[in-house]
Amino acid sequence: MKIIFFGTPSFAVPTLEKLLNHPEFDVLAVVTQPDKRRGRGNQLTPSPVKAVATTANIPVWQPPRVKKDTETLTKLKEVDADVFVVVAYGQILSQEILDMPKLGCINVHGSILPQYRGAAPIQWSLYNGEAETGITTMLMDAGMDTGTMLLKATTPIGLQDNAHDLAEKLAVMGADLLVDTLLKLEQQEIEPIPQDNSQATYAPLIKKEDYQLDWSRSAIQLHNQIRGFYPDCTTTFRNQPLKITATAPLGDAYDDALPPEIVDVRHKLPDVSTLSGSPGQVVSIVKGIGAIVQTGEGLLLLREVQPAGKRPQSGWDFVNGMRLAVGEVFGGSES
Repeated sequence: MKIIFFGTPSFAVPTLEKLLNHPEFDVLAVVTQPDKRRGRGNQLTPSPVKAVATTANIPVWQPPRVKKDTETLTKLKEVDADVFVVVAYGQILSQEILDMPKLGCINVHGSILPQYRGAAPIQWSLYNGEAETGITTMLMDAGMDTGTMLLKATTPIGLQDNAHDLAEKLAVMGADLLVDTLLKLEQQEIEPIPQDNSQATYAPLIKKEDYQLDWSRSAIQLHNQIRGFYPDCTTTFRNQPLKITATAPLGDAYDDALPPEIVDVRHKLPDVSTLSGSPGQVVSIVKGIGAIVQTGEGLLLLREVQPAGKRPQSGWDFVNGMRLAVGEVFGGSES
């Protein structure tokens, strides 16, 4: 099967590698986003997908706007591919491109469609506290993740999973499901199923304001925001920005889903049920673990943070380094 692969970030890499190593598939070329300047040195850096393709000696095409790039459009027509595989490419394909391959354009999407159509399905499923997510392969059409569905695979979401963890898991699942999809599609063993648009939900691009923590929200809402938008959720402490990168909500409802050392926190602190303060206030410090913060509803344990200009550090290292005291407040400004 002759394939053109469209993809850009790390999420797409397992699928490309699976296709490259499979005897039934011939990846003719890879289409990926242009190199970007990254890091402190501002070096021009290839996408993860380009890095894999280059190592495998696969031709790489990087049009700034693929649907307007006449050279790339001509190449795509000339290769006469059986299928275009699209995994987190980052550009919208025109109807002209969608119509080129014999079997169509197959997308690997990180949700159980029609739930979480859009750019950030993994992040928003965590933000909303979903207990399950998955991968859907679909035949692309001109809409935003509205095409007919081919195959699905599901996986539970753990309470401590963050966007990075879940993306890694789903990327591997997506690679396996895509291979299965292509083989069955070629043998005409799949009946495409239209999506029920009335059941659709959306996962838009994440905006800068989505990263801001509001301590008047509940502990579980803050926890889901922090892991969903990992590692970028920000508050302030002593008038300086501070990223919160890992937390744990404390309470009977969460004990079964948390590591034993976190559950033990409540047993070590016999007065934990009586702790209270204003939203954002440190109400207790657990030796060896970190600070417990009052939220709008419930208590949140800070497991990992990242001060501005520094590497991530454990909640306990932060307590020690800052000489954190009970009564101090996260968020807001101090006089």
